[in-house]
Amino acid sequence: MLDDNKPLTNEQIQYYRENGFVQIDDMLKPDELEELRQYLDETMRQEGGRSVQTSQKGNAYYKVLNQRVNTWRDHGGIARFVLSSRFAQAAKDLTGSSGIRLFHDHALLKMPHDSRPTPWHQDWPYWPMNETGALSIWIALDDVDENNGCMMFVPKSQKIKNLKSVDLVEPHDIFSDGGAARVDRNTAVVARMKAGSCTFHDGLTFHYAHANRTDRPRRALAIIYMPDGTTFSGARHICTEGLGLEAGGRLQGGLFPRLA
Repeated sequence: MLDDNKPLTNEQIQYYRENGFVQIDDMLKPDELEELRQYLDETMRQEGGRSVQTSQKGNAYYKVLNQRVNTWRDHGGIARFVLSSRFAQAAKDLTGSSGIRLFHDHALLKMPHDSRPTPWHQDWPYWPMNETGALSIWIALDDVDENNGCMMFVPKSQKIKNLKSVDLVEPHDIFSDGGAARVDRNTAVVARMKAGSCTFHDGLTFHYAHANRTDRPRRALAIIYMPDGTTFSGARHICTEGLGLEAGGRLQGGLFPRLA
């Protein structure tokens, strides 16, 4: 059952709060892993629907990420994972928030052969939120290392704010931004993981993913959570377009449900 929570240790919680990320092994049981793999493969073959494919085969972004956003809105099986309390409760415990809401999920594939790394960046500058504190869980559906697109994180970089977003196709060096002068990329931690394990990282944590140099896609499911009470900044975002939201209003309701 996906609603049987996985208690975190005090050490894991403190590590996250100090460093802006944490790796948690065996978040999924073997049968859950196989189920989620099947669902993700199915949803990536779908066309249309309410989820959004953000890259097309052959374009430059596809070489960085083959990505589909809000898969939970089209696939009931994936929705069971995205809306589960196990992951959301862990996010609540890590952040110490009074409540956790879903912002969106995204299936993330790094395609084989002509693959590019995901450059160093923060997530929060892309999100239409006034407050910081949102975070992502990144669930590995394949074993990951430097050969097929594992992640790297810079400890304590979540303390750096007010940086501009990075273009993932034509990136600038985030470490050259004025506010990032004291961030040392040489302290980066490589997150090698077995399938079914995960990382959580703060929306401000500097992170990177290697290119996929293998012959098979690297599959992951990411879910973005935000503390209950997070408000809309008014910035454009694919998940808020057409909803009639007013700047300063809370991100809540059926598309941003409270999960923990």
